[in-house]
Amino acid sequence: MNEALPDVPEVRVVGLPQLTSGFDLVERLDLPMHLKVHGPLEPMGGEQLAQLAERINLKGRGGAGFPFHRKLRSVAESAIKRGIRPVVVVNGSEDEPACRKDTVLINRAPHLILDGALLVAEALGARQLVVGVTRESTQRSMEAALAERGLGNRRGAAIRARVQRNPVRMVTGAAASLIRSIDGGPAIPPGRKTSASQSGVGGAPTLLSNAETFAQLAVAARIGAERYGNTGLYDEPGTVLLTVSGAVSRPMVIEAPTGVPLRYVLQLAGAPPVPQGVLTGGYHGKWIDAATVDEAIVSRNSLDAVGGSLGAGAILPISQETCPLGEALQVAKWLAEESAGQCGPCYLGLPAAARGMEDILNGGGPAALEALKQVAKNVKRRGACSHPDGSAMFLESTIKAFTDDLAVHVLGNGCGRPVEGVLPLFEGGRAPTGIPGGGGQEETGPSRQKIHVDWTLCRGHGLCADLLPEVFELGADGFPTVAQAPVPRYAEAKALRAVRRCPALALRVEEDTRSSAPSRSNLPVLSQVRGRRALGSGR
Repeated sequence: MNEALPDVPEVRVVGLPQLTSGFDLVERLDLPMHLKVHGPLEPMGGEQLAQLAERINLKGRGGAGFPFHRKLRSVAESAIKRGIRPVVVVNGSEDEPACRKDTVLINRAPHLILDGALLVAEALGARQLVVGVTRESTQRSMEAALAERGLGNRRGAAIRARVQRNPVRMVTGAAASLIRSIDGGPAIPPGRKTSASQSGVGGAPTLLSNAETFAQLAVAARIGAERYGNTGLYDEPGTVLLTVSGAVSRPMVIEAPTGVPLRYVLQLAGAPPVPQGVLTGGYHGKWIDAATVDEAIVSRNSLDAVGGSLGAGAILPISQETCPLGEALQVAKWLAEESAGQCGPCYLGLPAAARGMEDILNGGGPAALEALKQVAKNVKRRGACSHPDGSAMFLESTIKAFTDDLAVHVLGNGCGRPVEGVLPLFEGGRAPTGIPGGGGQEETGPSRQKIHVDWTLCRGHGLCADLLPEVFELGADGFPTVAQAPVPRYAEAKALRAVRRCPALALRVEEDTRSSAPSRSNLPVLSQVRGRRALGSGR
């Protein structure tokens, strides 16, 4: 159940290959074979490159679908205005269990990705190129590709290139997480919205895009916009890479022209003739039902029009024999585990949403359904990154797509079908490593710290709920709903910050001597009584 996909699954092509050219000849295209298959690539000026990307309507293939030409021009303008050389970053951090297209490209055609990235770097005058990966196989392949080109992170080189390896976590694939890790920080979102085009790696304008996006640019630069436009749809020309898994007999990555019927792609992978539903766009995507599958074609606009999502190119059908809500629950639990643990809507909201789905399956009735809807609504647009938004979209889509199943669970005794675990997940239950909120005993589990509210001082400013949402929630009267609570181990520093910043000095942190958790002697314990004057003078 929930078996993980291999790094490099089977690859199939519909029509003529572009990104996957040469895959029938060798397992990995080294530089000499890459040049034999694709030929040389001439450099292009920045505006020429932007016009090419605009003519082929190239959009980011990592999920967001941002127009590449706008990103390119924005970085160029910012670099010129500030007089700073920009940085180019390839995001190959494919950390979703249902996605393998970028991993396949990096493992089998790394030089096609580098072609596009180096084309952009030369056009922008960049002197630094970083490729972000999360898997050992992709790290090895890309480091070998850089070595084959004689590129490295040497001082004085015309362009310094290196690979940045991060943990396999859902949140490490976010652009802000990758940039933060390149700068030496943890691979988690910084908690503030910034534009990489204006200030990215080292504060320099940074062009960051998905691995497939750079490969598509390299193909278009070789064959020209007109020839590139001969494949696929008029408004979305070219091919797309799809990872098809779930209830299929042959999980695979498929390169297909835009405009191909989704039904045909599913048949290639051995999906059920009449699937109960198809999850499009991955675990931050949307479900479409069996009737809609016959209407959909492979394109961003078509899938959006029928209520689906192209996203990162993951397509996952499920059969009629499994409980769709049970399948969704397993994914919801995994999404909750993937939280970076640094903002309440994600760290608290996603586990609450998973519990809500579980309550529905366990006969919680209409109240459980309404609670789930409310939690999903509350986490959106309030997190430090897009993870809670995407997770909420997945849950809301599940509720909308499987109304009949939802009714028998909410109003009856359940659908009676088993959960087959056909949606691939990484090994379940593992804690995050190397990021706040996870990584073993040093950052997870109970702590010896307890935070207390002195009601004689509290004036309901509400700052504690903003600074420490893991502990405090405001009631209808605007005051905290708890008088004392244990502090999660990862949030101990945030608790101290809340104590220091409370305008009424109504908070204190004390060590709970009855707790079995090990003491953290390096963390001070702030007493409201002893420290009131010192804290007040330091505000």
